[in-house]
Amino acid sequence: MYERKSRLSGKLRGKLIEMFVAGATARTTAEITGVNRNTVRVFFQRLRKLIASKLPSYELSGEVEADESYFGGVRKGKRGRGAAGKIAVFGLLKRRTKVYTAIIPNAKTETLLPIIKEKVQPDSVVYTDSFKAYNELDVSDFHHRRINHSTLFAEERNHINGIENFWNQAKRHLRKFNGVPRDHFSLFLKVFAVFEGM
Repeated sequence: MYERKSRLSGKLRGKLIEMFVAGATARTTAEITGVNRNTVRVFFQRLRKLIASKLPSYELSGEVEADESYFGGVRKGKRGRGAAGKIAVFGLLKRRTKVYTAIIPNAKTETLLPIIKEKVQPDSVVYTDSFKAYNELDVSDFHHRRINHSTLFAEERNHINGIENFWNQAKRHLRKFNGVPRDHFSLFLKVFAVFEGM
């Protein structure tokens, strides 16, 4: 895909990058810098693509938390799994370091298990909630620990609070954009993970 060279001055590009890193929206950035909002939007999208293209591939090991979450969609009716119009996302978090996210078509075992096997080294401890899609982890190459959220949220090291905190922060961050197009959602989420220092 051909990307034409930006006509913005180096100083202005630097200011836009500064606003991007600060988490400003295109609208806010346009108001502050005086650059057309569509120009800012395109510039920000190019930055997201560049960042996503430079992300290294890595495997997680040690203590890894796994969970799925749902973004967007209508507020009325059902919440979480099965809610209309939501984007399902699966996440793996190596405690205190990195997070890996993937948009998924559903939260079934046949969708989640291959991702875990590809991204997590065997013999790692994988923490999950008691969702049935994780049952096969009990007889896998991983040490599977589950927490039943209907009774408690943490039992010493047995919890998935890290990945759940990531979901909460990501939803709070993405909310300020007043809706992210589905086509761009993955880029927004990957860039957020990078800036969260995970």
